[in-house]
Amino acid sequence: MANVVEIKPENQVYAKSGLILDNTMHYCPGCSHGVVHKLIAEVLEELNLEHDAIGVSPVGCSVFAYNYIDIDWAEAAHGRAAAVASAMKRLRPDKLVFTYQGDGDLAAIGTGETMHACNRGENITIIFVNNAIYGMTGGQMAPTTLLGMKTATTPAGRDPKLNGYPYKIADMVKLLDGVRYVTRQSVHTPASVRKAKKAIKKAFSNSMEEKGLSFVEIVATCSSGWKMSPAEANNWMSEHMFEAYPLGDLKDL
Repeated sequence: MANVVEIKPENQVYAKSGLILDNTMHYCPGCSHGVVHKLIAEVLEELNLEHDAIGVSPVGCSVFAYNYIDIDWAEAAHGRAAAVASAMKRLRPDKLVFTYQGDGDLAAIGTGETMHACNRGENITIIFVNNAIYGMTGGQMAPTTLLGMKTATTPAGRDPKLNGYPYKIADMVKLLDGVRYVTRQSVHTPASVRKAKKAIKKAFSNSMEEKGLSFVEIVATCSSGWKMSPAEANNWMSEHMFEAYPLGDLKDL
């Protein structure tokens, strides 16, 4: 057996967050969810909020988030995460309450709850992972699916005459007076990961300072749903997704 080299604390550049549990993740290879989980765990530790955080995950690929990040979690019915989080934050204003949702959940069945929570200015953070498809249930068209994009339910590509146009949720949310901070990021490069982490930290800080609702969209890949390798999915996202969903801050009061 090889000798284990112990790294001195002063020489350690990076270590896995202690909040990330040792359970094997169910996400597909190349999925963006694992990276976002890592960032959330790191931010919670850096803000000393690991004992004061409550995550809310609804139906979708994020439904097993409680298996991976060692904080308190609540499961919400499909699309109802923002409503559940609003109640929790009102009952426990001392806690950091955030939702972790996909586009099939938030932008479809959850649109009403999301918009009303944003308009009320609830002191919560919404983390919205947008991979433009229903990842968990077989790759069907989502409200965020791009025009011409092929899915299980749009095999010839999304047609605006039949299926409407992609929802640009962050652009809609930024118009609501109760929203403090809206940003759209990604995690496909080291530089983008750093920007996404900074955005999550700002959103969590806003929530704890009762500045209103913060909305963090992460433009993501779905290798299995898109029928691509992880590398191909990253390239496709860069070439097509960012044109429809440009990265950067959309609102920062």
